[in-house]
Amino acid sequence: MKTADTTERARRPLKRLHATLGLVCSLLAAVPALAADKVKVGVFLGNSALPYYVGAERGYFQQQGLDTEVVVFATYPLMIQAMVSGDIDAAANLVTLEGANINTRRPGTAVYISINGQNAQHITEQFIVRTGHPAKTLRDLKGAKLLSAAGPANIGTARAVLAKVGLTDGKDYTIQEQQGGVQVGALQAGQFDGGYVIEPIATVAIAQGVARRLEAGVIATHLLERKEAYAYAAGGALTDRFIKERADVARRYAQAWGRAIQDANTDPGTREYFVKYMNTSAAVAPIVPMVKFTMVKDLKAEDLADFQRFVDLGVGFGVVKEKIDVRTFVKAM
Repeated sequence: MKTADTTERARRPLKRLHATLGLVCSLLAAVPALAADKVKVGVFLGNSALPYYVGAERGYFQQQGLDTEVVVFATYPLMIQAMVSGDIDAAANLVTLEGANINTRRPGTAVYISINGQNAQHITEQFIVRTGHPAKTLRDLKGAKLLSAAGPANIGTARAVLAKVGLTDGKDYTIQEQQGGVQVGALQAGQFDGGYVIEPIATVAIAQGVARRLEAGVIATHLLERKEAYAYAAGGALTDRFIKERADVARRYAQAWGRAIQDANTDPGTREYFVKYMNTSAAVAPIVPMVKFTMVKDLKAEDLADFQRFVDLGVGFGVVKEKIDVRTFVKAM
């Protein structure tokens, strides 16, 4: 038969355990949660920016202990300046010719961890003409007044493509850079006959009846001279400073980025972010064409060869100031 004293002695270890657990819980509650690592990411609003919004919306950055802050840029040169100054750590969709050019002067400014393939199937860049314009081919743009997506790489590429079909800037046509937000309105107002634009602006203009597509995937077709080739014209980049000074943070960012581009490649539901972030209607978002996102670690030899050829072409038409080996500014992470 148990006495009260025996029962109390039996309870003492359990009480001590409860007290210990209570103390541990109190101490844990008193310790502040570890702050997430801040990463500033530059974005140019186009379909190739999609992985950033996928990663942010689906919590992939947060799950890696990252607090990302988006900085939207109207032009790629401004994004480059921010990478040089250290105002951003990463770029969601930096044009590769701009990245190549700055790396000829300041190596390590932009280190690509993924690049985006585009052609007539995976559409980004294209020529469109306003509704009612008679042009049926690029050669029919003779005499046209054209607009171009902003930045030296875009307007330089547009001129190079038109030169391939026999048209000379200033003689056969005129072309003027315009910010993305005004392009559809400028075409609708009749200020331009057409232009060299990127997605989703082209699909928005077409859906509104403002323009029609003249030819897409023009870099692969006319500059790389293989329709099935991929023009690696933009990609996700980090600064070398970020990679070296915060190696673990950069590694975790790359892991989240890899998950995001996998979703962007395979999940049509990701296009809902065009509506939220890129001024695209819910009706148009599902039909916006997409590039093929590829992590550098997954590139094949022929992909790197196509990338090198595209950058070499950039040297030829003056956007990249001197020859550079693309392998010096890509990194498998």
